[in-house]
Amino acid sequence: MAPETMKTVVVTGASRGIGRAVALTFARAGYGVWALARSEEALESLRAEGGEAIRTRAVDVADESALLSACQAILATGTPRVLVNNAGITVSAPLTKTRTEDLAKVMAVNVTAPFILCRELMPAMASAGGGRVINIGSIAAVRGAKYTSAYCASKHALLGLTRALAVEYARKQVTVNNVNPGWVETDMFASATSAITQSTGRSPEQAREALASMNAMGRIIQPEEVAALCLFLASDAAAGITGAAYAIDGGEVG
Repeated sequence: MAPETMKTVVVTGASRGIGRAVALTFARAGYGVWALARSEEALESLRAEGGEAIRTRAVDVADESALLSACQAILATGTPRVLVNNAGITVSAPLTKTRTEDLAKVMAVNVTAPFILCRELMPAMASAGGGRVINIGSIAAVRGAKYTSAYCASKHALLGLTRALAVEYARKQVTVNNVNPGWVETDMFASATSAITQSTGRSPEQAREALASMNAMGRIIQPEEVAALCLFLASDAAAGITGAAYAIDGGEVG
C-alpha cells in the first residue's frame, strides 16, 4: 500500500507499555504510525521492531509548543485516521501530601495534552471524511481510589472530554471513545508492586497476586489486549460506537 493511501494512527506515550503495543498492533494491521514519546532512544527501539510503517517524534506532551509543532508536522504529511491519546502519568499520595504542582503536572499530561491533540487534529479528520479518537483512560475514570486524587480527577476529566467531543463530532463522522483498563502489565504496574513490597514487606509475587486479586478474573491485563480493543474501535465495525467507555479490567468494575 502506498504511503499516501495508508491509514495513519497517531499514538502518544508510544515508547513503552500500552502505547508501544498499540503502535506495533496498528503497524502490523497495515497502518502508518506516528509514534510520539519523550525518549528518543526508546522510540528508535520501537521503530527497529515496527519497521518502515512507524515514524517517530520525540516530544513531551506536557510542553504545549512542542505538541503543537508535532501536530503541524503530522498534518504536513497527511491527515491521520486515528488518534490514540495514551500518554499518562500518576501521583500516588494522600491528599495532604499532593502538591498543587503535582496536580498541574498530572492534568497537563492526562487531560490538556489530549485536549490539544483533539483540537488540532479532529477538524482535519472531519474534513477528510471521518476518523477515530481513542482515549486511554482507567477504571479510575469511573470510580474513586484513595491516595490517587490527582489521577482520578484527571481520568474523570478525560472521560468528560470524550463524551463532549463525541457529541460535538457525531455528525462529522469522527467517533470518540474511552478505553478504561484495570491493572495492566506496564511500568506503572511494576511501580505499584514495588510500592506494596516496600510498604508491607510482601514479596514481589505476593504483591502481584494482591493486585491481580482485585478483579474477578484474578489476572493482570496485557498491553496487547488493550491494543486489540483499540484496533477494533478504529475499525469500520465500530463506526456506530461513540461516547462509550470500554472497561478492560478483568471484571473489576463489573
